[in-house]
Amino acid sequence: MSERAVPAHGRPGDPSPPPDCDLGGCGVLVTRPAAQAEGLCRLVAAAGGEPVRFPTVEIQPPADPDAAAALLAARWDLMVFISRNAVEQALRLAPAAHRGEHIQLAAVGRAPAKAMQAAGLAPSLVPAAGFDSEALLALPALQQVTGRRVLIVRGEGGRALLGKTLGERGAEVHYAEVYRRGLPAADAGVALAQWRRTLGVVTATSDEVLHNLLALVPAAAHAWLKGLPLAVLSARNADTARGLGFTRLAVAPQPDDAGMLAAVCALAAQASATGREAGGVEPP
Repeated sequence: MSERAVPAHGRPGDPSPPPDCDLGGCGVLVTRPAAQAEGLCRLVAAAGGEPVRFPTVEIQPPADPDAAAALLAARWDLMVFISRNAVEQALRLAPAAHRGEHIQLAAVGRAPAKAMQAAGLAPSLVPAAGFDSEALLALPALQQVTGRRVLIVRGEGGRALLGKTLGERGAEVHYAEVYRRGLPAADAGVALAQWRRTLGVVTATSDEVLHNLLALVPAAAHAWLKGLPLAVLSARNADTARGLGFTRLAVAPQPDDAGMLAAVCALAAQASATGREAGGVEPP
């Protein structure tokens, strides 16, 4: 299934499932880090599904928290927060460091922007559409940054595009790496028998989630796993999933829990319709 063929339900920030979504007990594998999974799990349950929690990424402290805290406390013209994790971990390391009037704050998409607002921070640069470095770099305010001191707040080993481009535009760019992403000590093998009975849809919100999921699931079950419908957060995630062998994909119409649920609902509805057709019953 092409992700472009999936209808988009839901609205940004909508806390309820789409009105036409009934997951009918379908098991939905929620692979986000444990601290970020509950919103999607609640939506899946509200839509009649069964959330199956299996975190494939563990958020860990940075290798050098003192160095990260010192960078956060320094004076910057612009601080860019890459993700919700970046916001939350930065606030733990340096709770008051981002509140000076001289600092302009930016967020790469709605998720970090919401986390900043919840913490009393006011990002002035947030893409109206899109939720990646490309969307932020397209903002008019970031076209001329010569001489500006920019701190990019992220996890260890993030994408280089944002810093590289801002540097090419004349900014002095530094990175505060405020957390690490690790592989959880989990064994999917013990859950496989139940998963085979109950799972109908898998979710993945990043490329790393996809790679870690395959690392945690025994190789003998990869063909089965890749045959399940997969809801992803972005077109880039969909490209990665196709490269890994997943074929039944839906992209969230917006980068949040409501968008992920919309993609799950679309996949479940298509699977239900396919099942009815296979049984000789015309879909409604």
